[in-house]
Amino acid sequence: MASPLEQFEISRIAPLAVGGYDVSFTNASMFMAIALLLILGLMWMGTRNAALVPNRWQAAVETLHEFIGGMVHENIGPKGRKFVPFIFSLFIFVLVANMIGLVPFTFTVTSHIAVTFAFAALIFVICIVVGVVRHGFHFLSLFVPANTPWVLLLLIVPIEIISFLSRPLTLAIRLFANMTAGHILLKVFAGFVISLGTAGGLLALLSPLPLVMTVAFYGLELIVAVVQAYVFALLTCIYLNDSINLHH
Repeated sequence: MASPLEQFEISRIAPLAVGGYDVSFTNASMFMAIALLLILGLMWMGTRNAALVPNRWQAAVETLHEFIGGMVHENIGPKGRKFVPFIFSLFIFVLVANMIGLVPFTFTVTSHIAVTFAFAALIFVICIVVGVVRHGFHFLSLFVPANTPWVLLLLIVPIEIISFLSRPLTLAIRLFANMTAGHILLKVFAGFVISLGTAGGLLALLSPLPLVMTVAFYGLELIVAVVQAYVFALLTCIYLNDSINLHH
């Protein structure tokens, strides 16, 4: 039986080096491109014949957009309206990439921390830039909770700075760890089904048990795929809210 970690291996499809750097087109690149094409197809189907009475494709796209718009308004307020396209793009890409990874013989790009950290680092930089542009040096007040006694500032300020700097790491690890752990469990239980089924005798009679568990975990992974995309977008809203409104 193949290792449960084999499904996460990066393989080169079109080897390429530029300036001594490996920029090969890999299976991860291919499935990110597939996710992008699926999203473009969904957006095209939902907007090509836009009407007052929407068809099912238009209704699906509008529902997703309104859902993200409501999340942004609830967590950031009216000032966050300009960030709706950005957060919607993050949400829909992570969601589609997660769902693609649940199809057999595909690749889950969000199970690689290099991918999730790239998104998290981008969000982190955007939050800093937005905060500095909107508030200047007053943005540093984010690290000083309101009404904090000055005696405690020497303790509280370093904690707040460490907490702020850890945001991209925790954001990246949360998505990466959840997707990786779920796919490993699916692979392990699927392996049990094959191992018991080919063992013969009484062990073969036990093969339906891991099969039931595999189906149950697959359903759970469908939920996790949606929830993790939602959490990723929600935390982005919360971090942007700190930069825009300086709420603590």
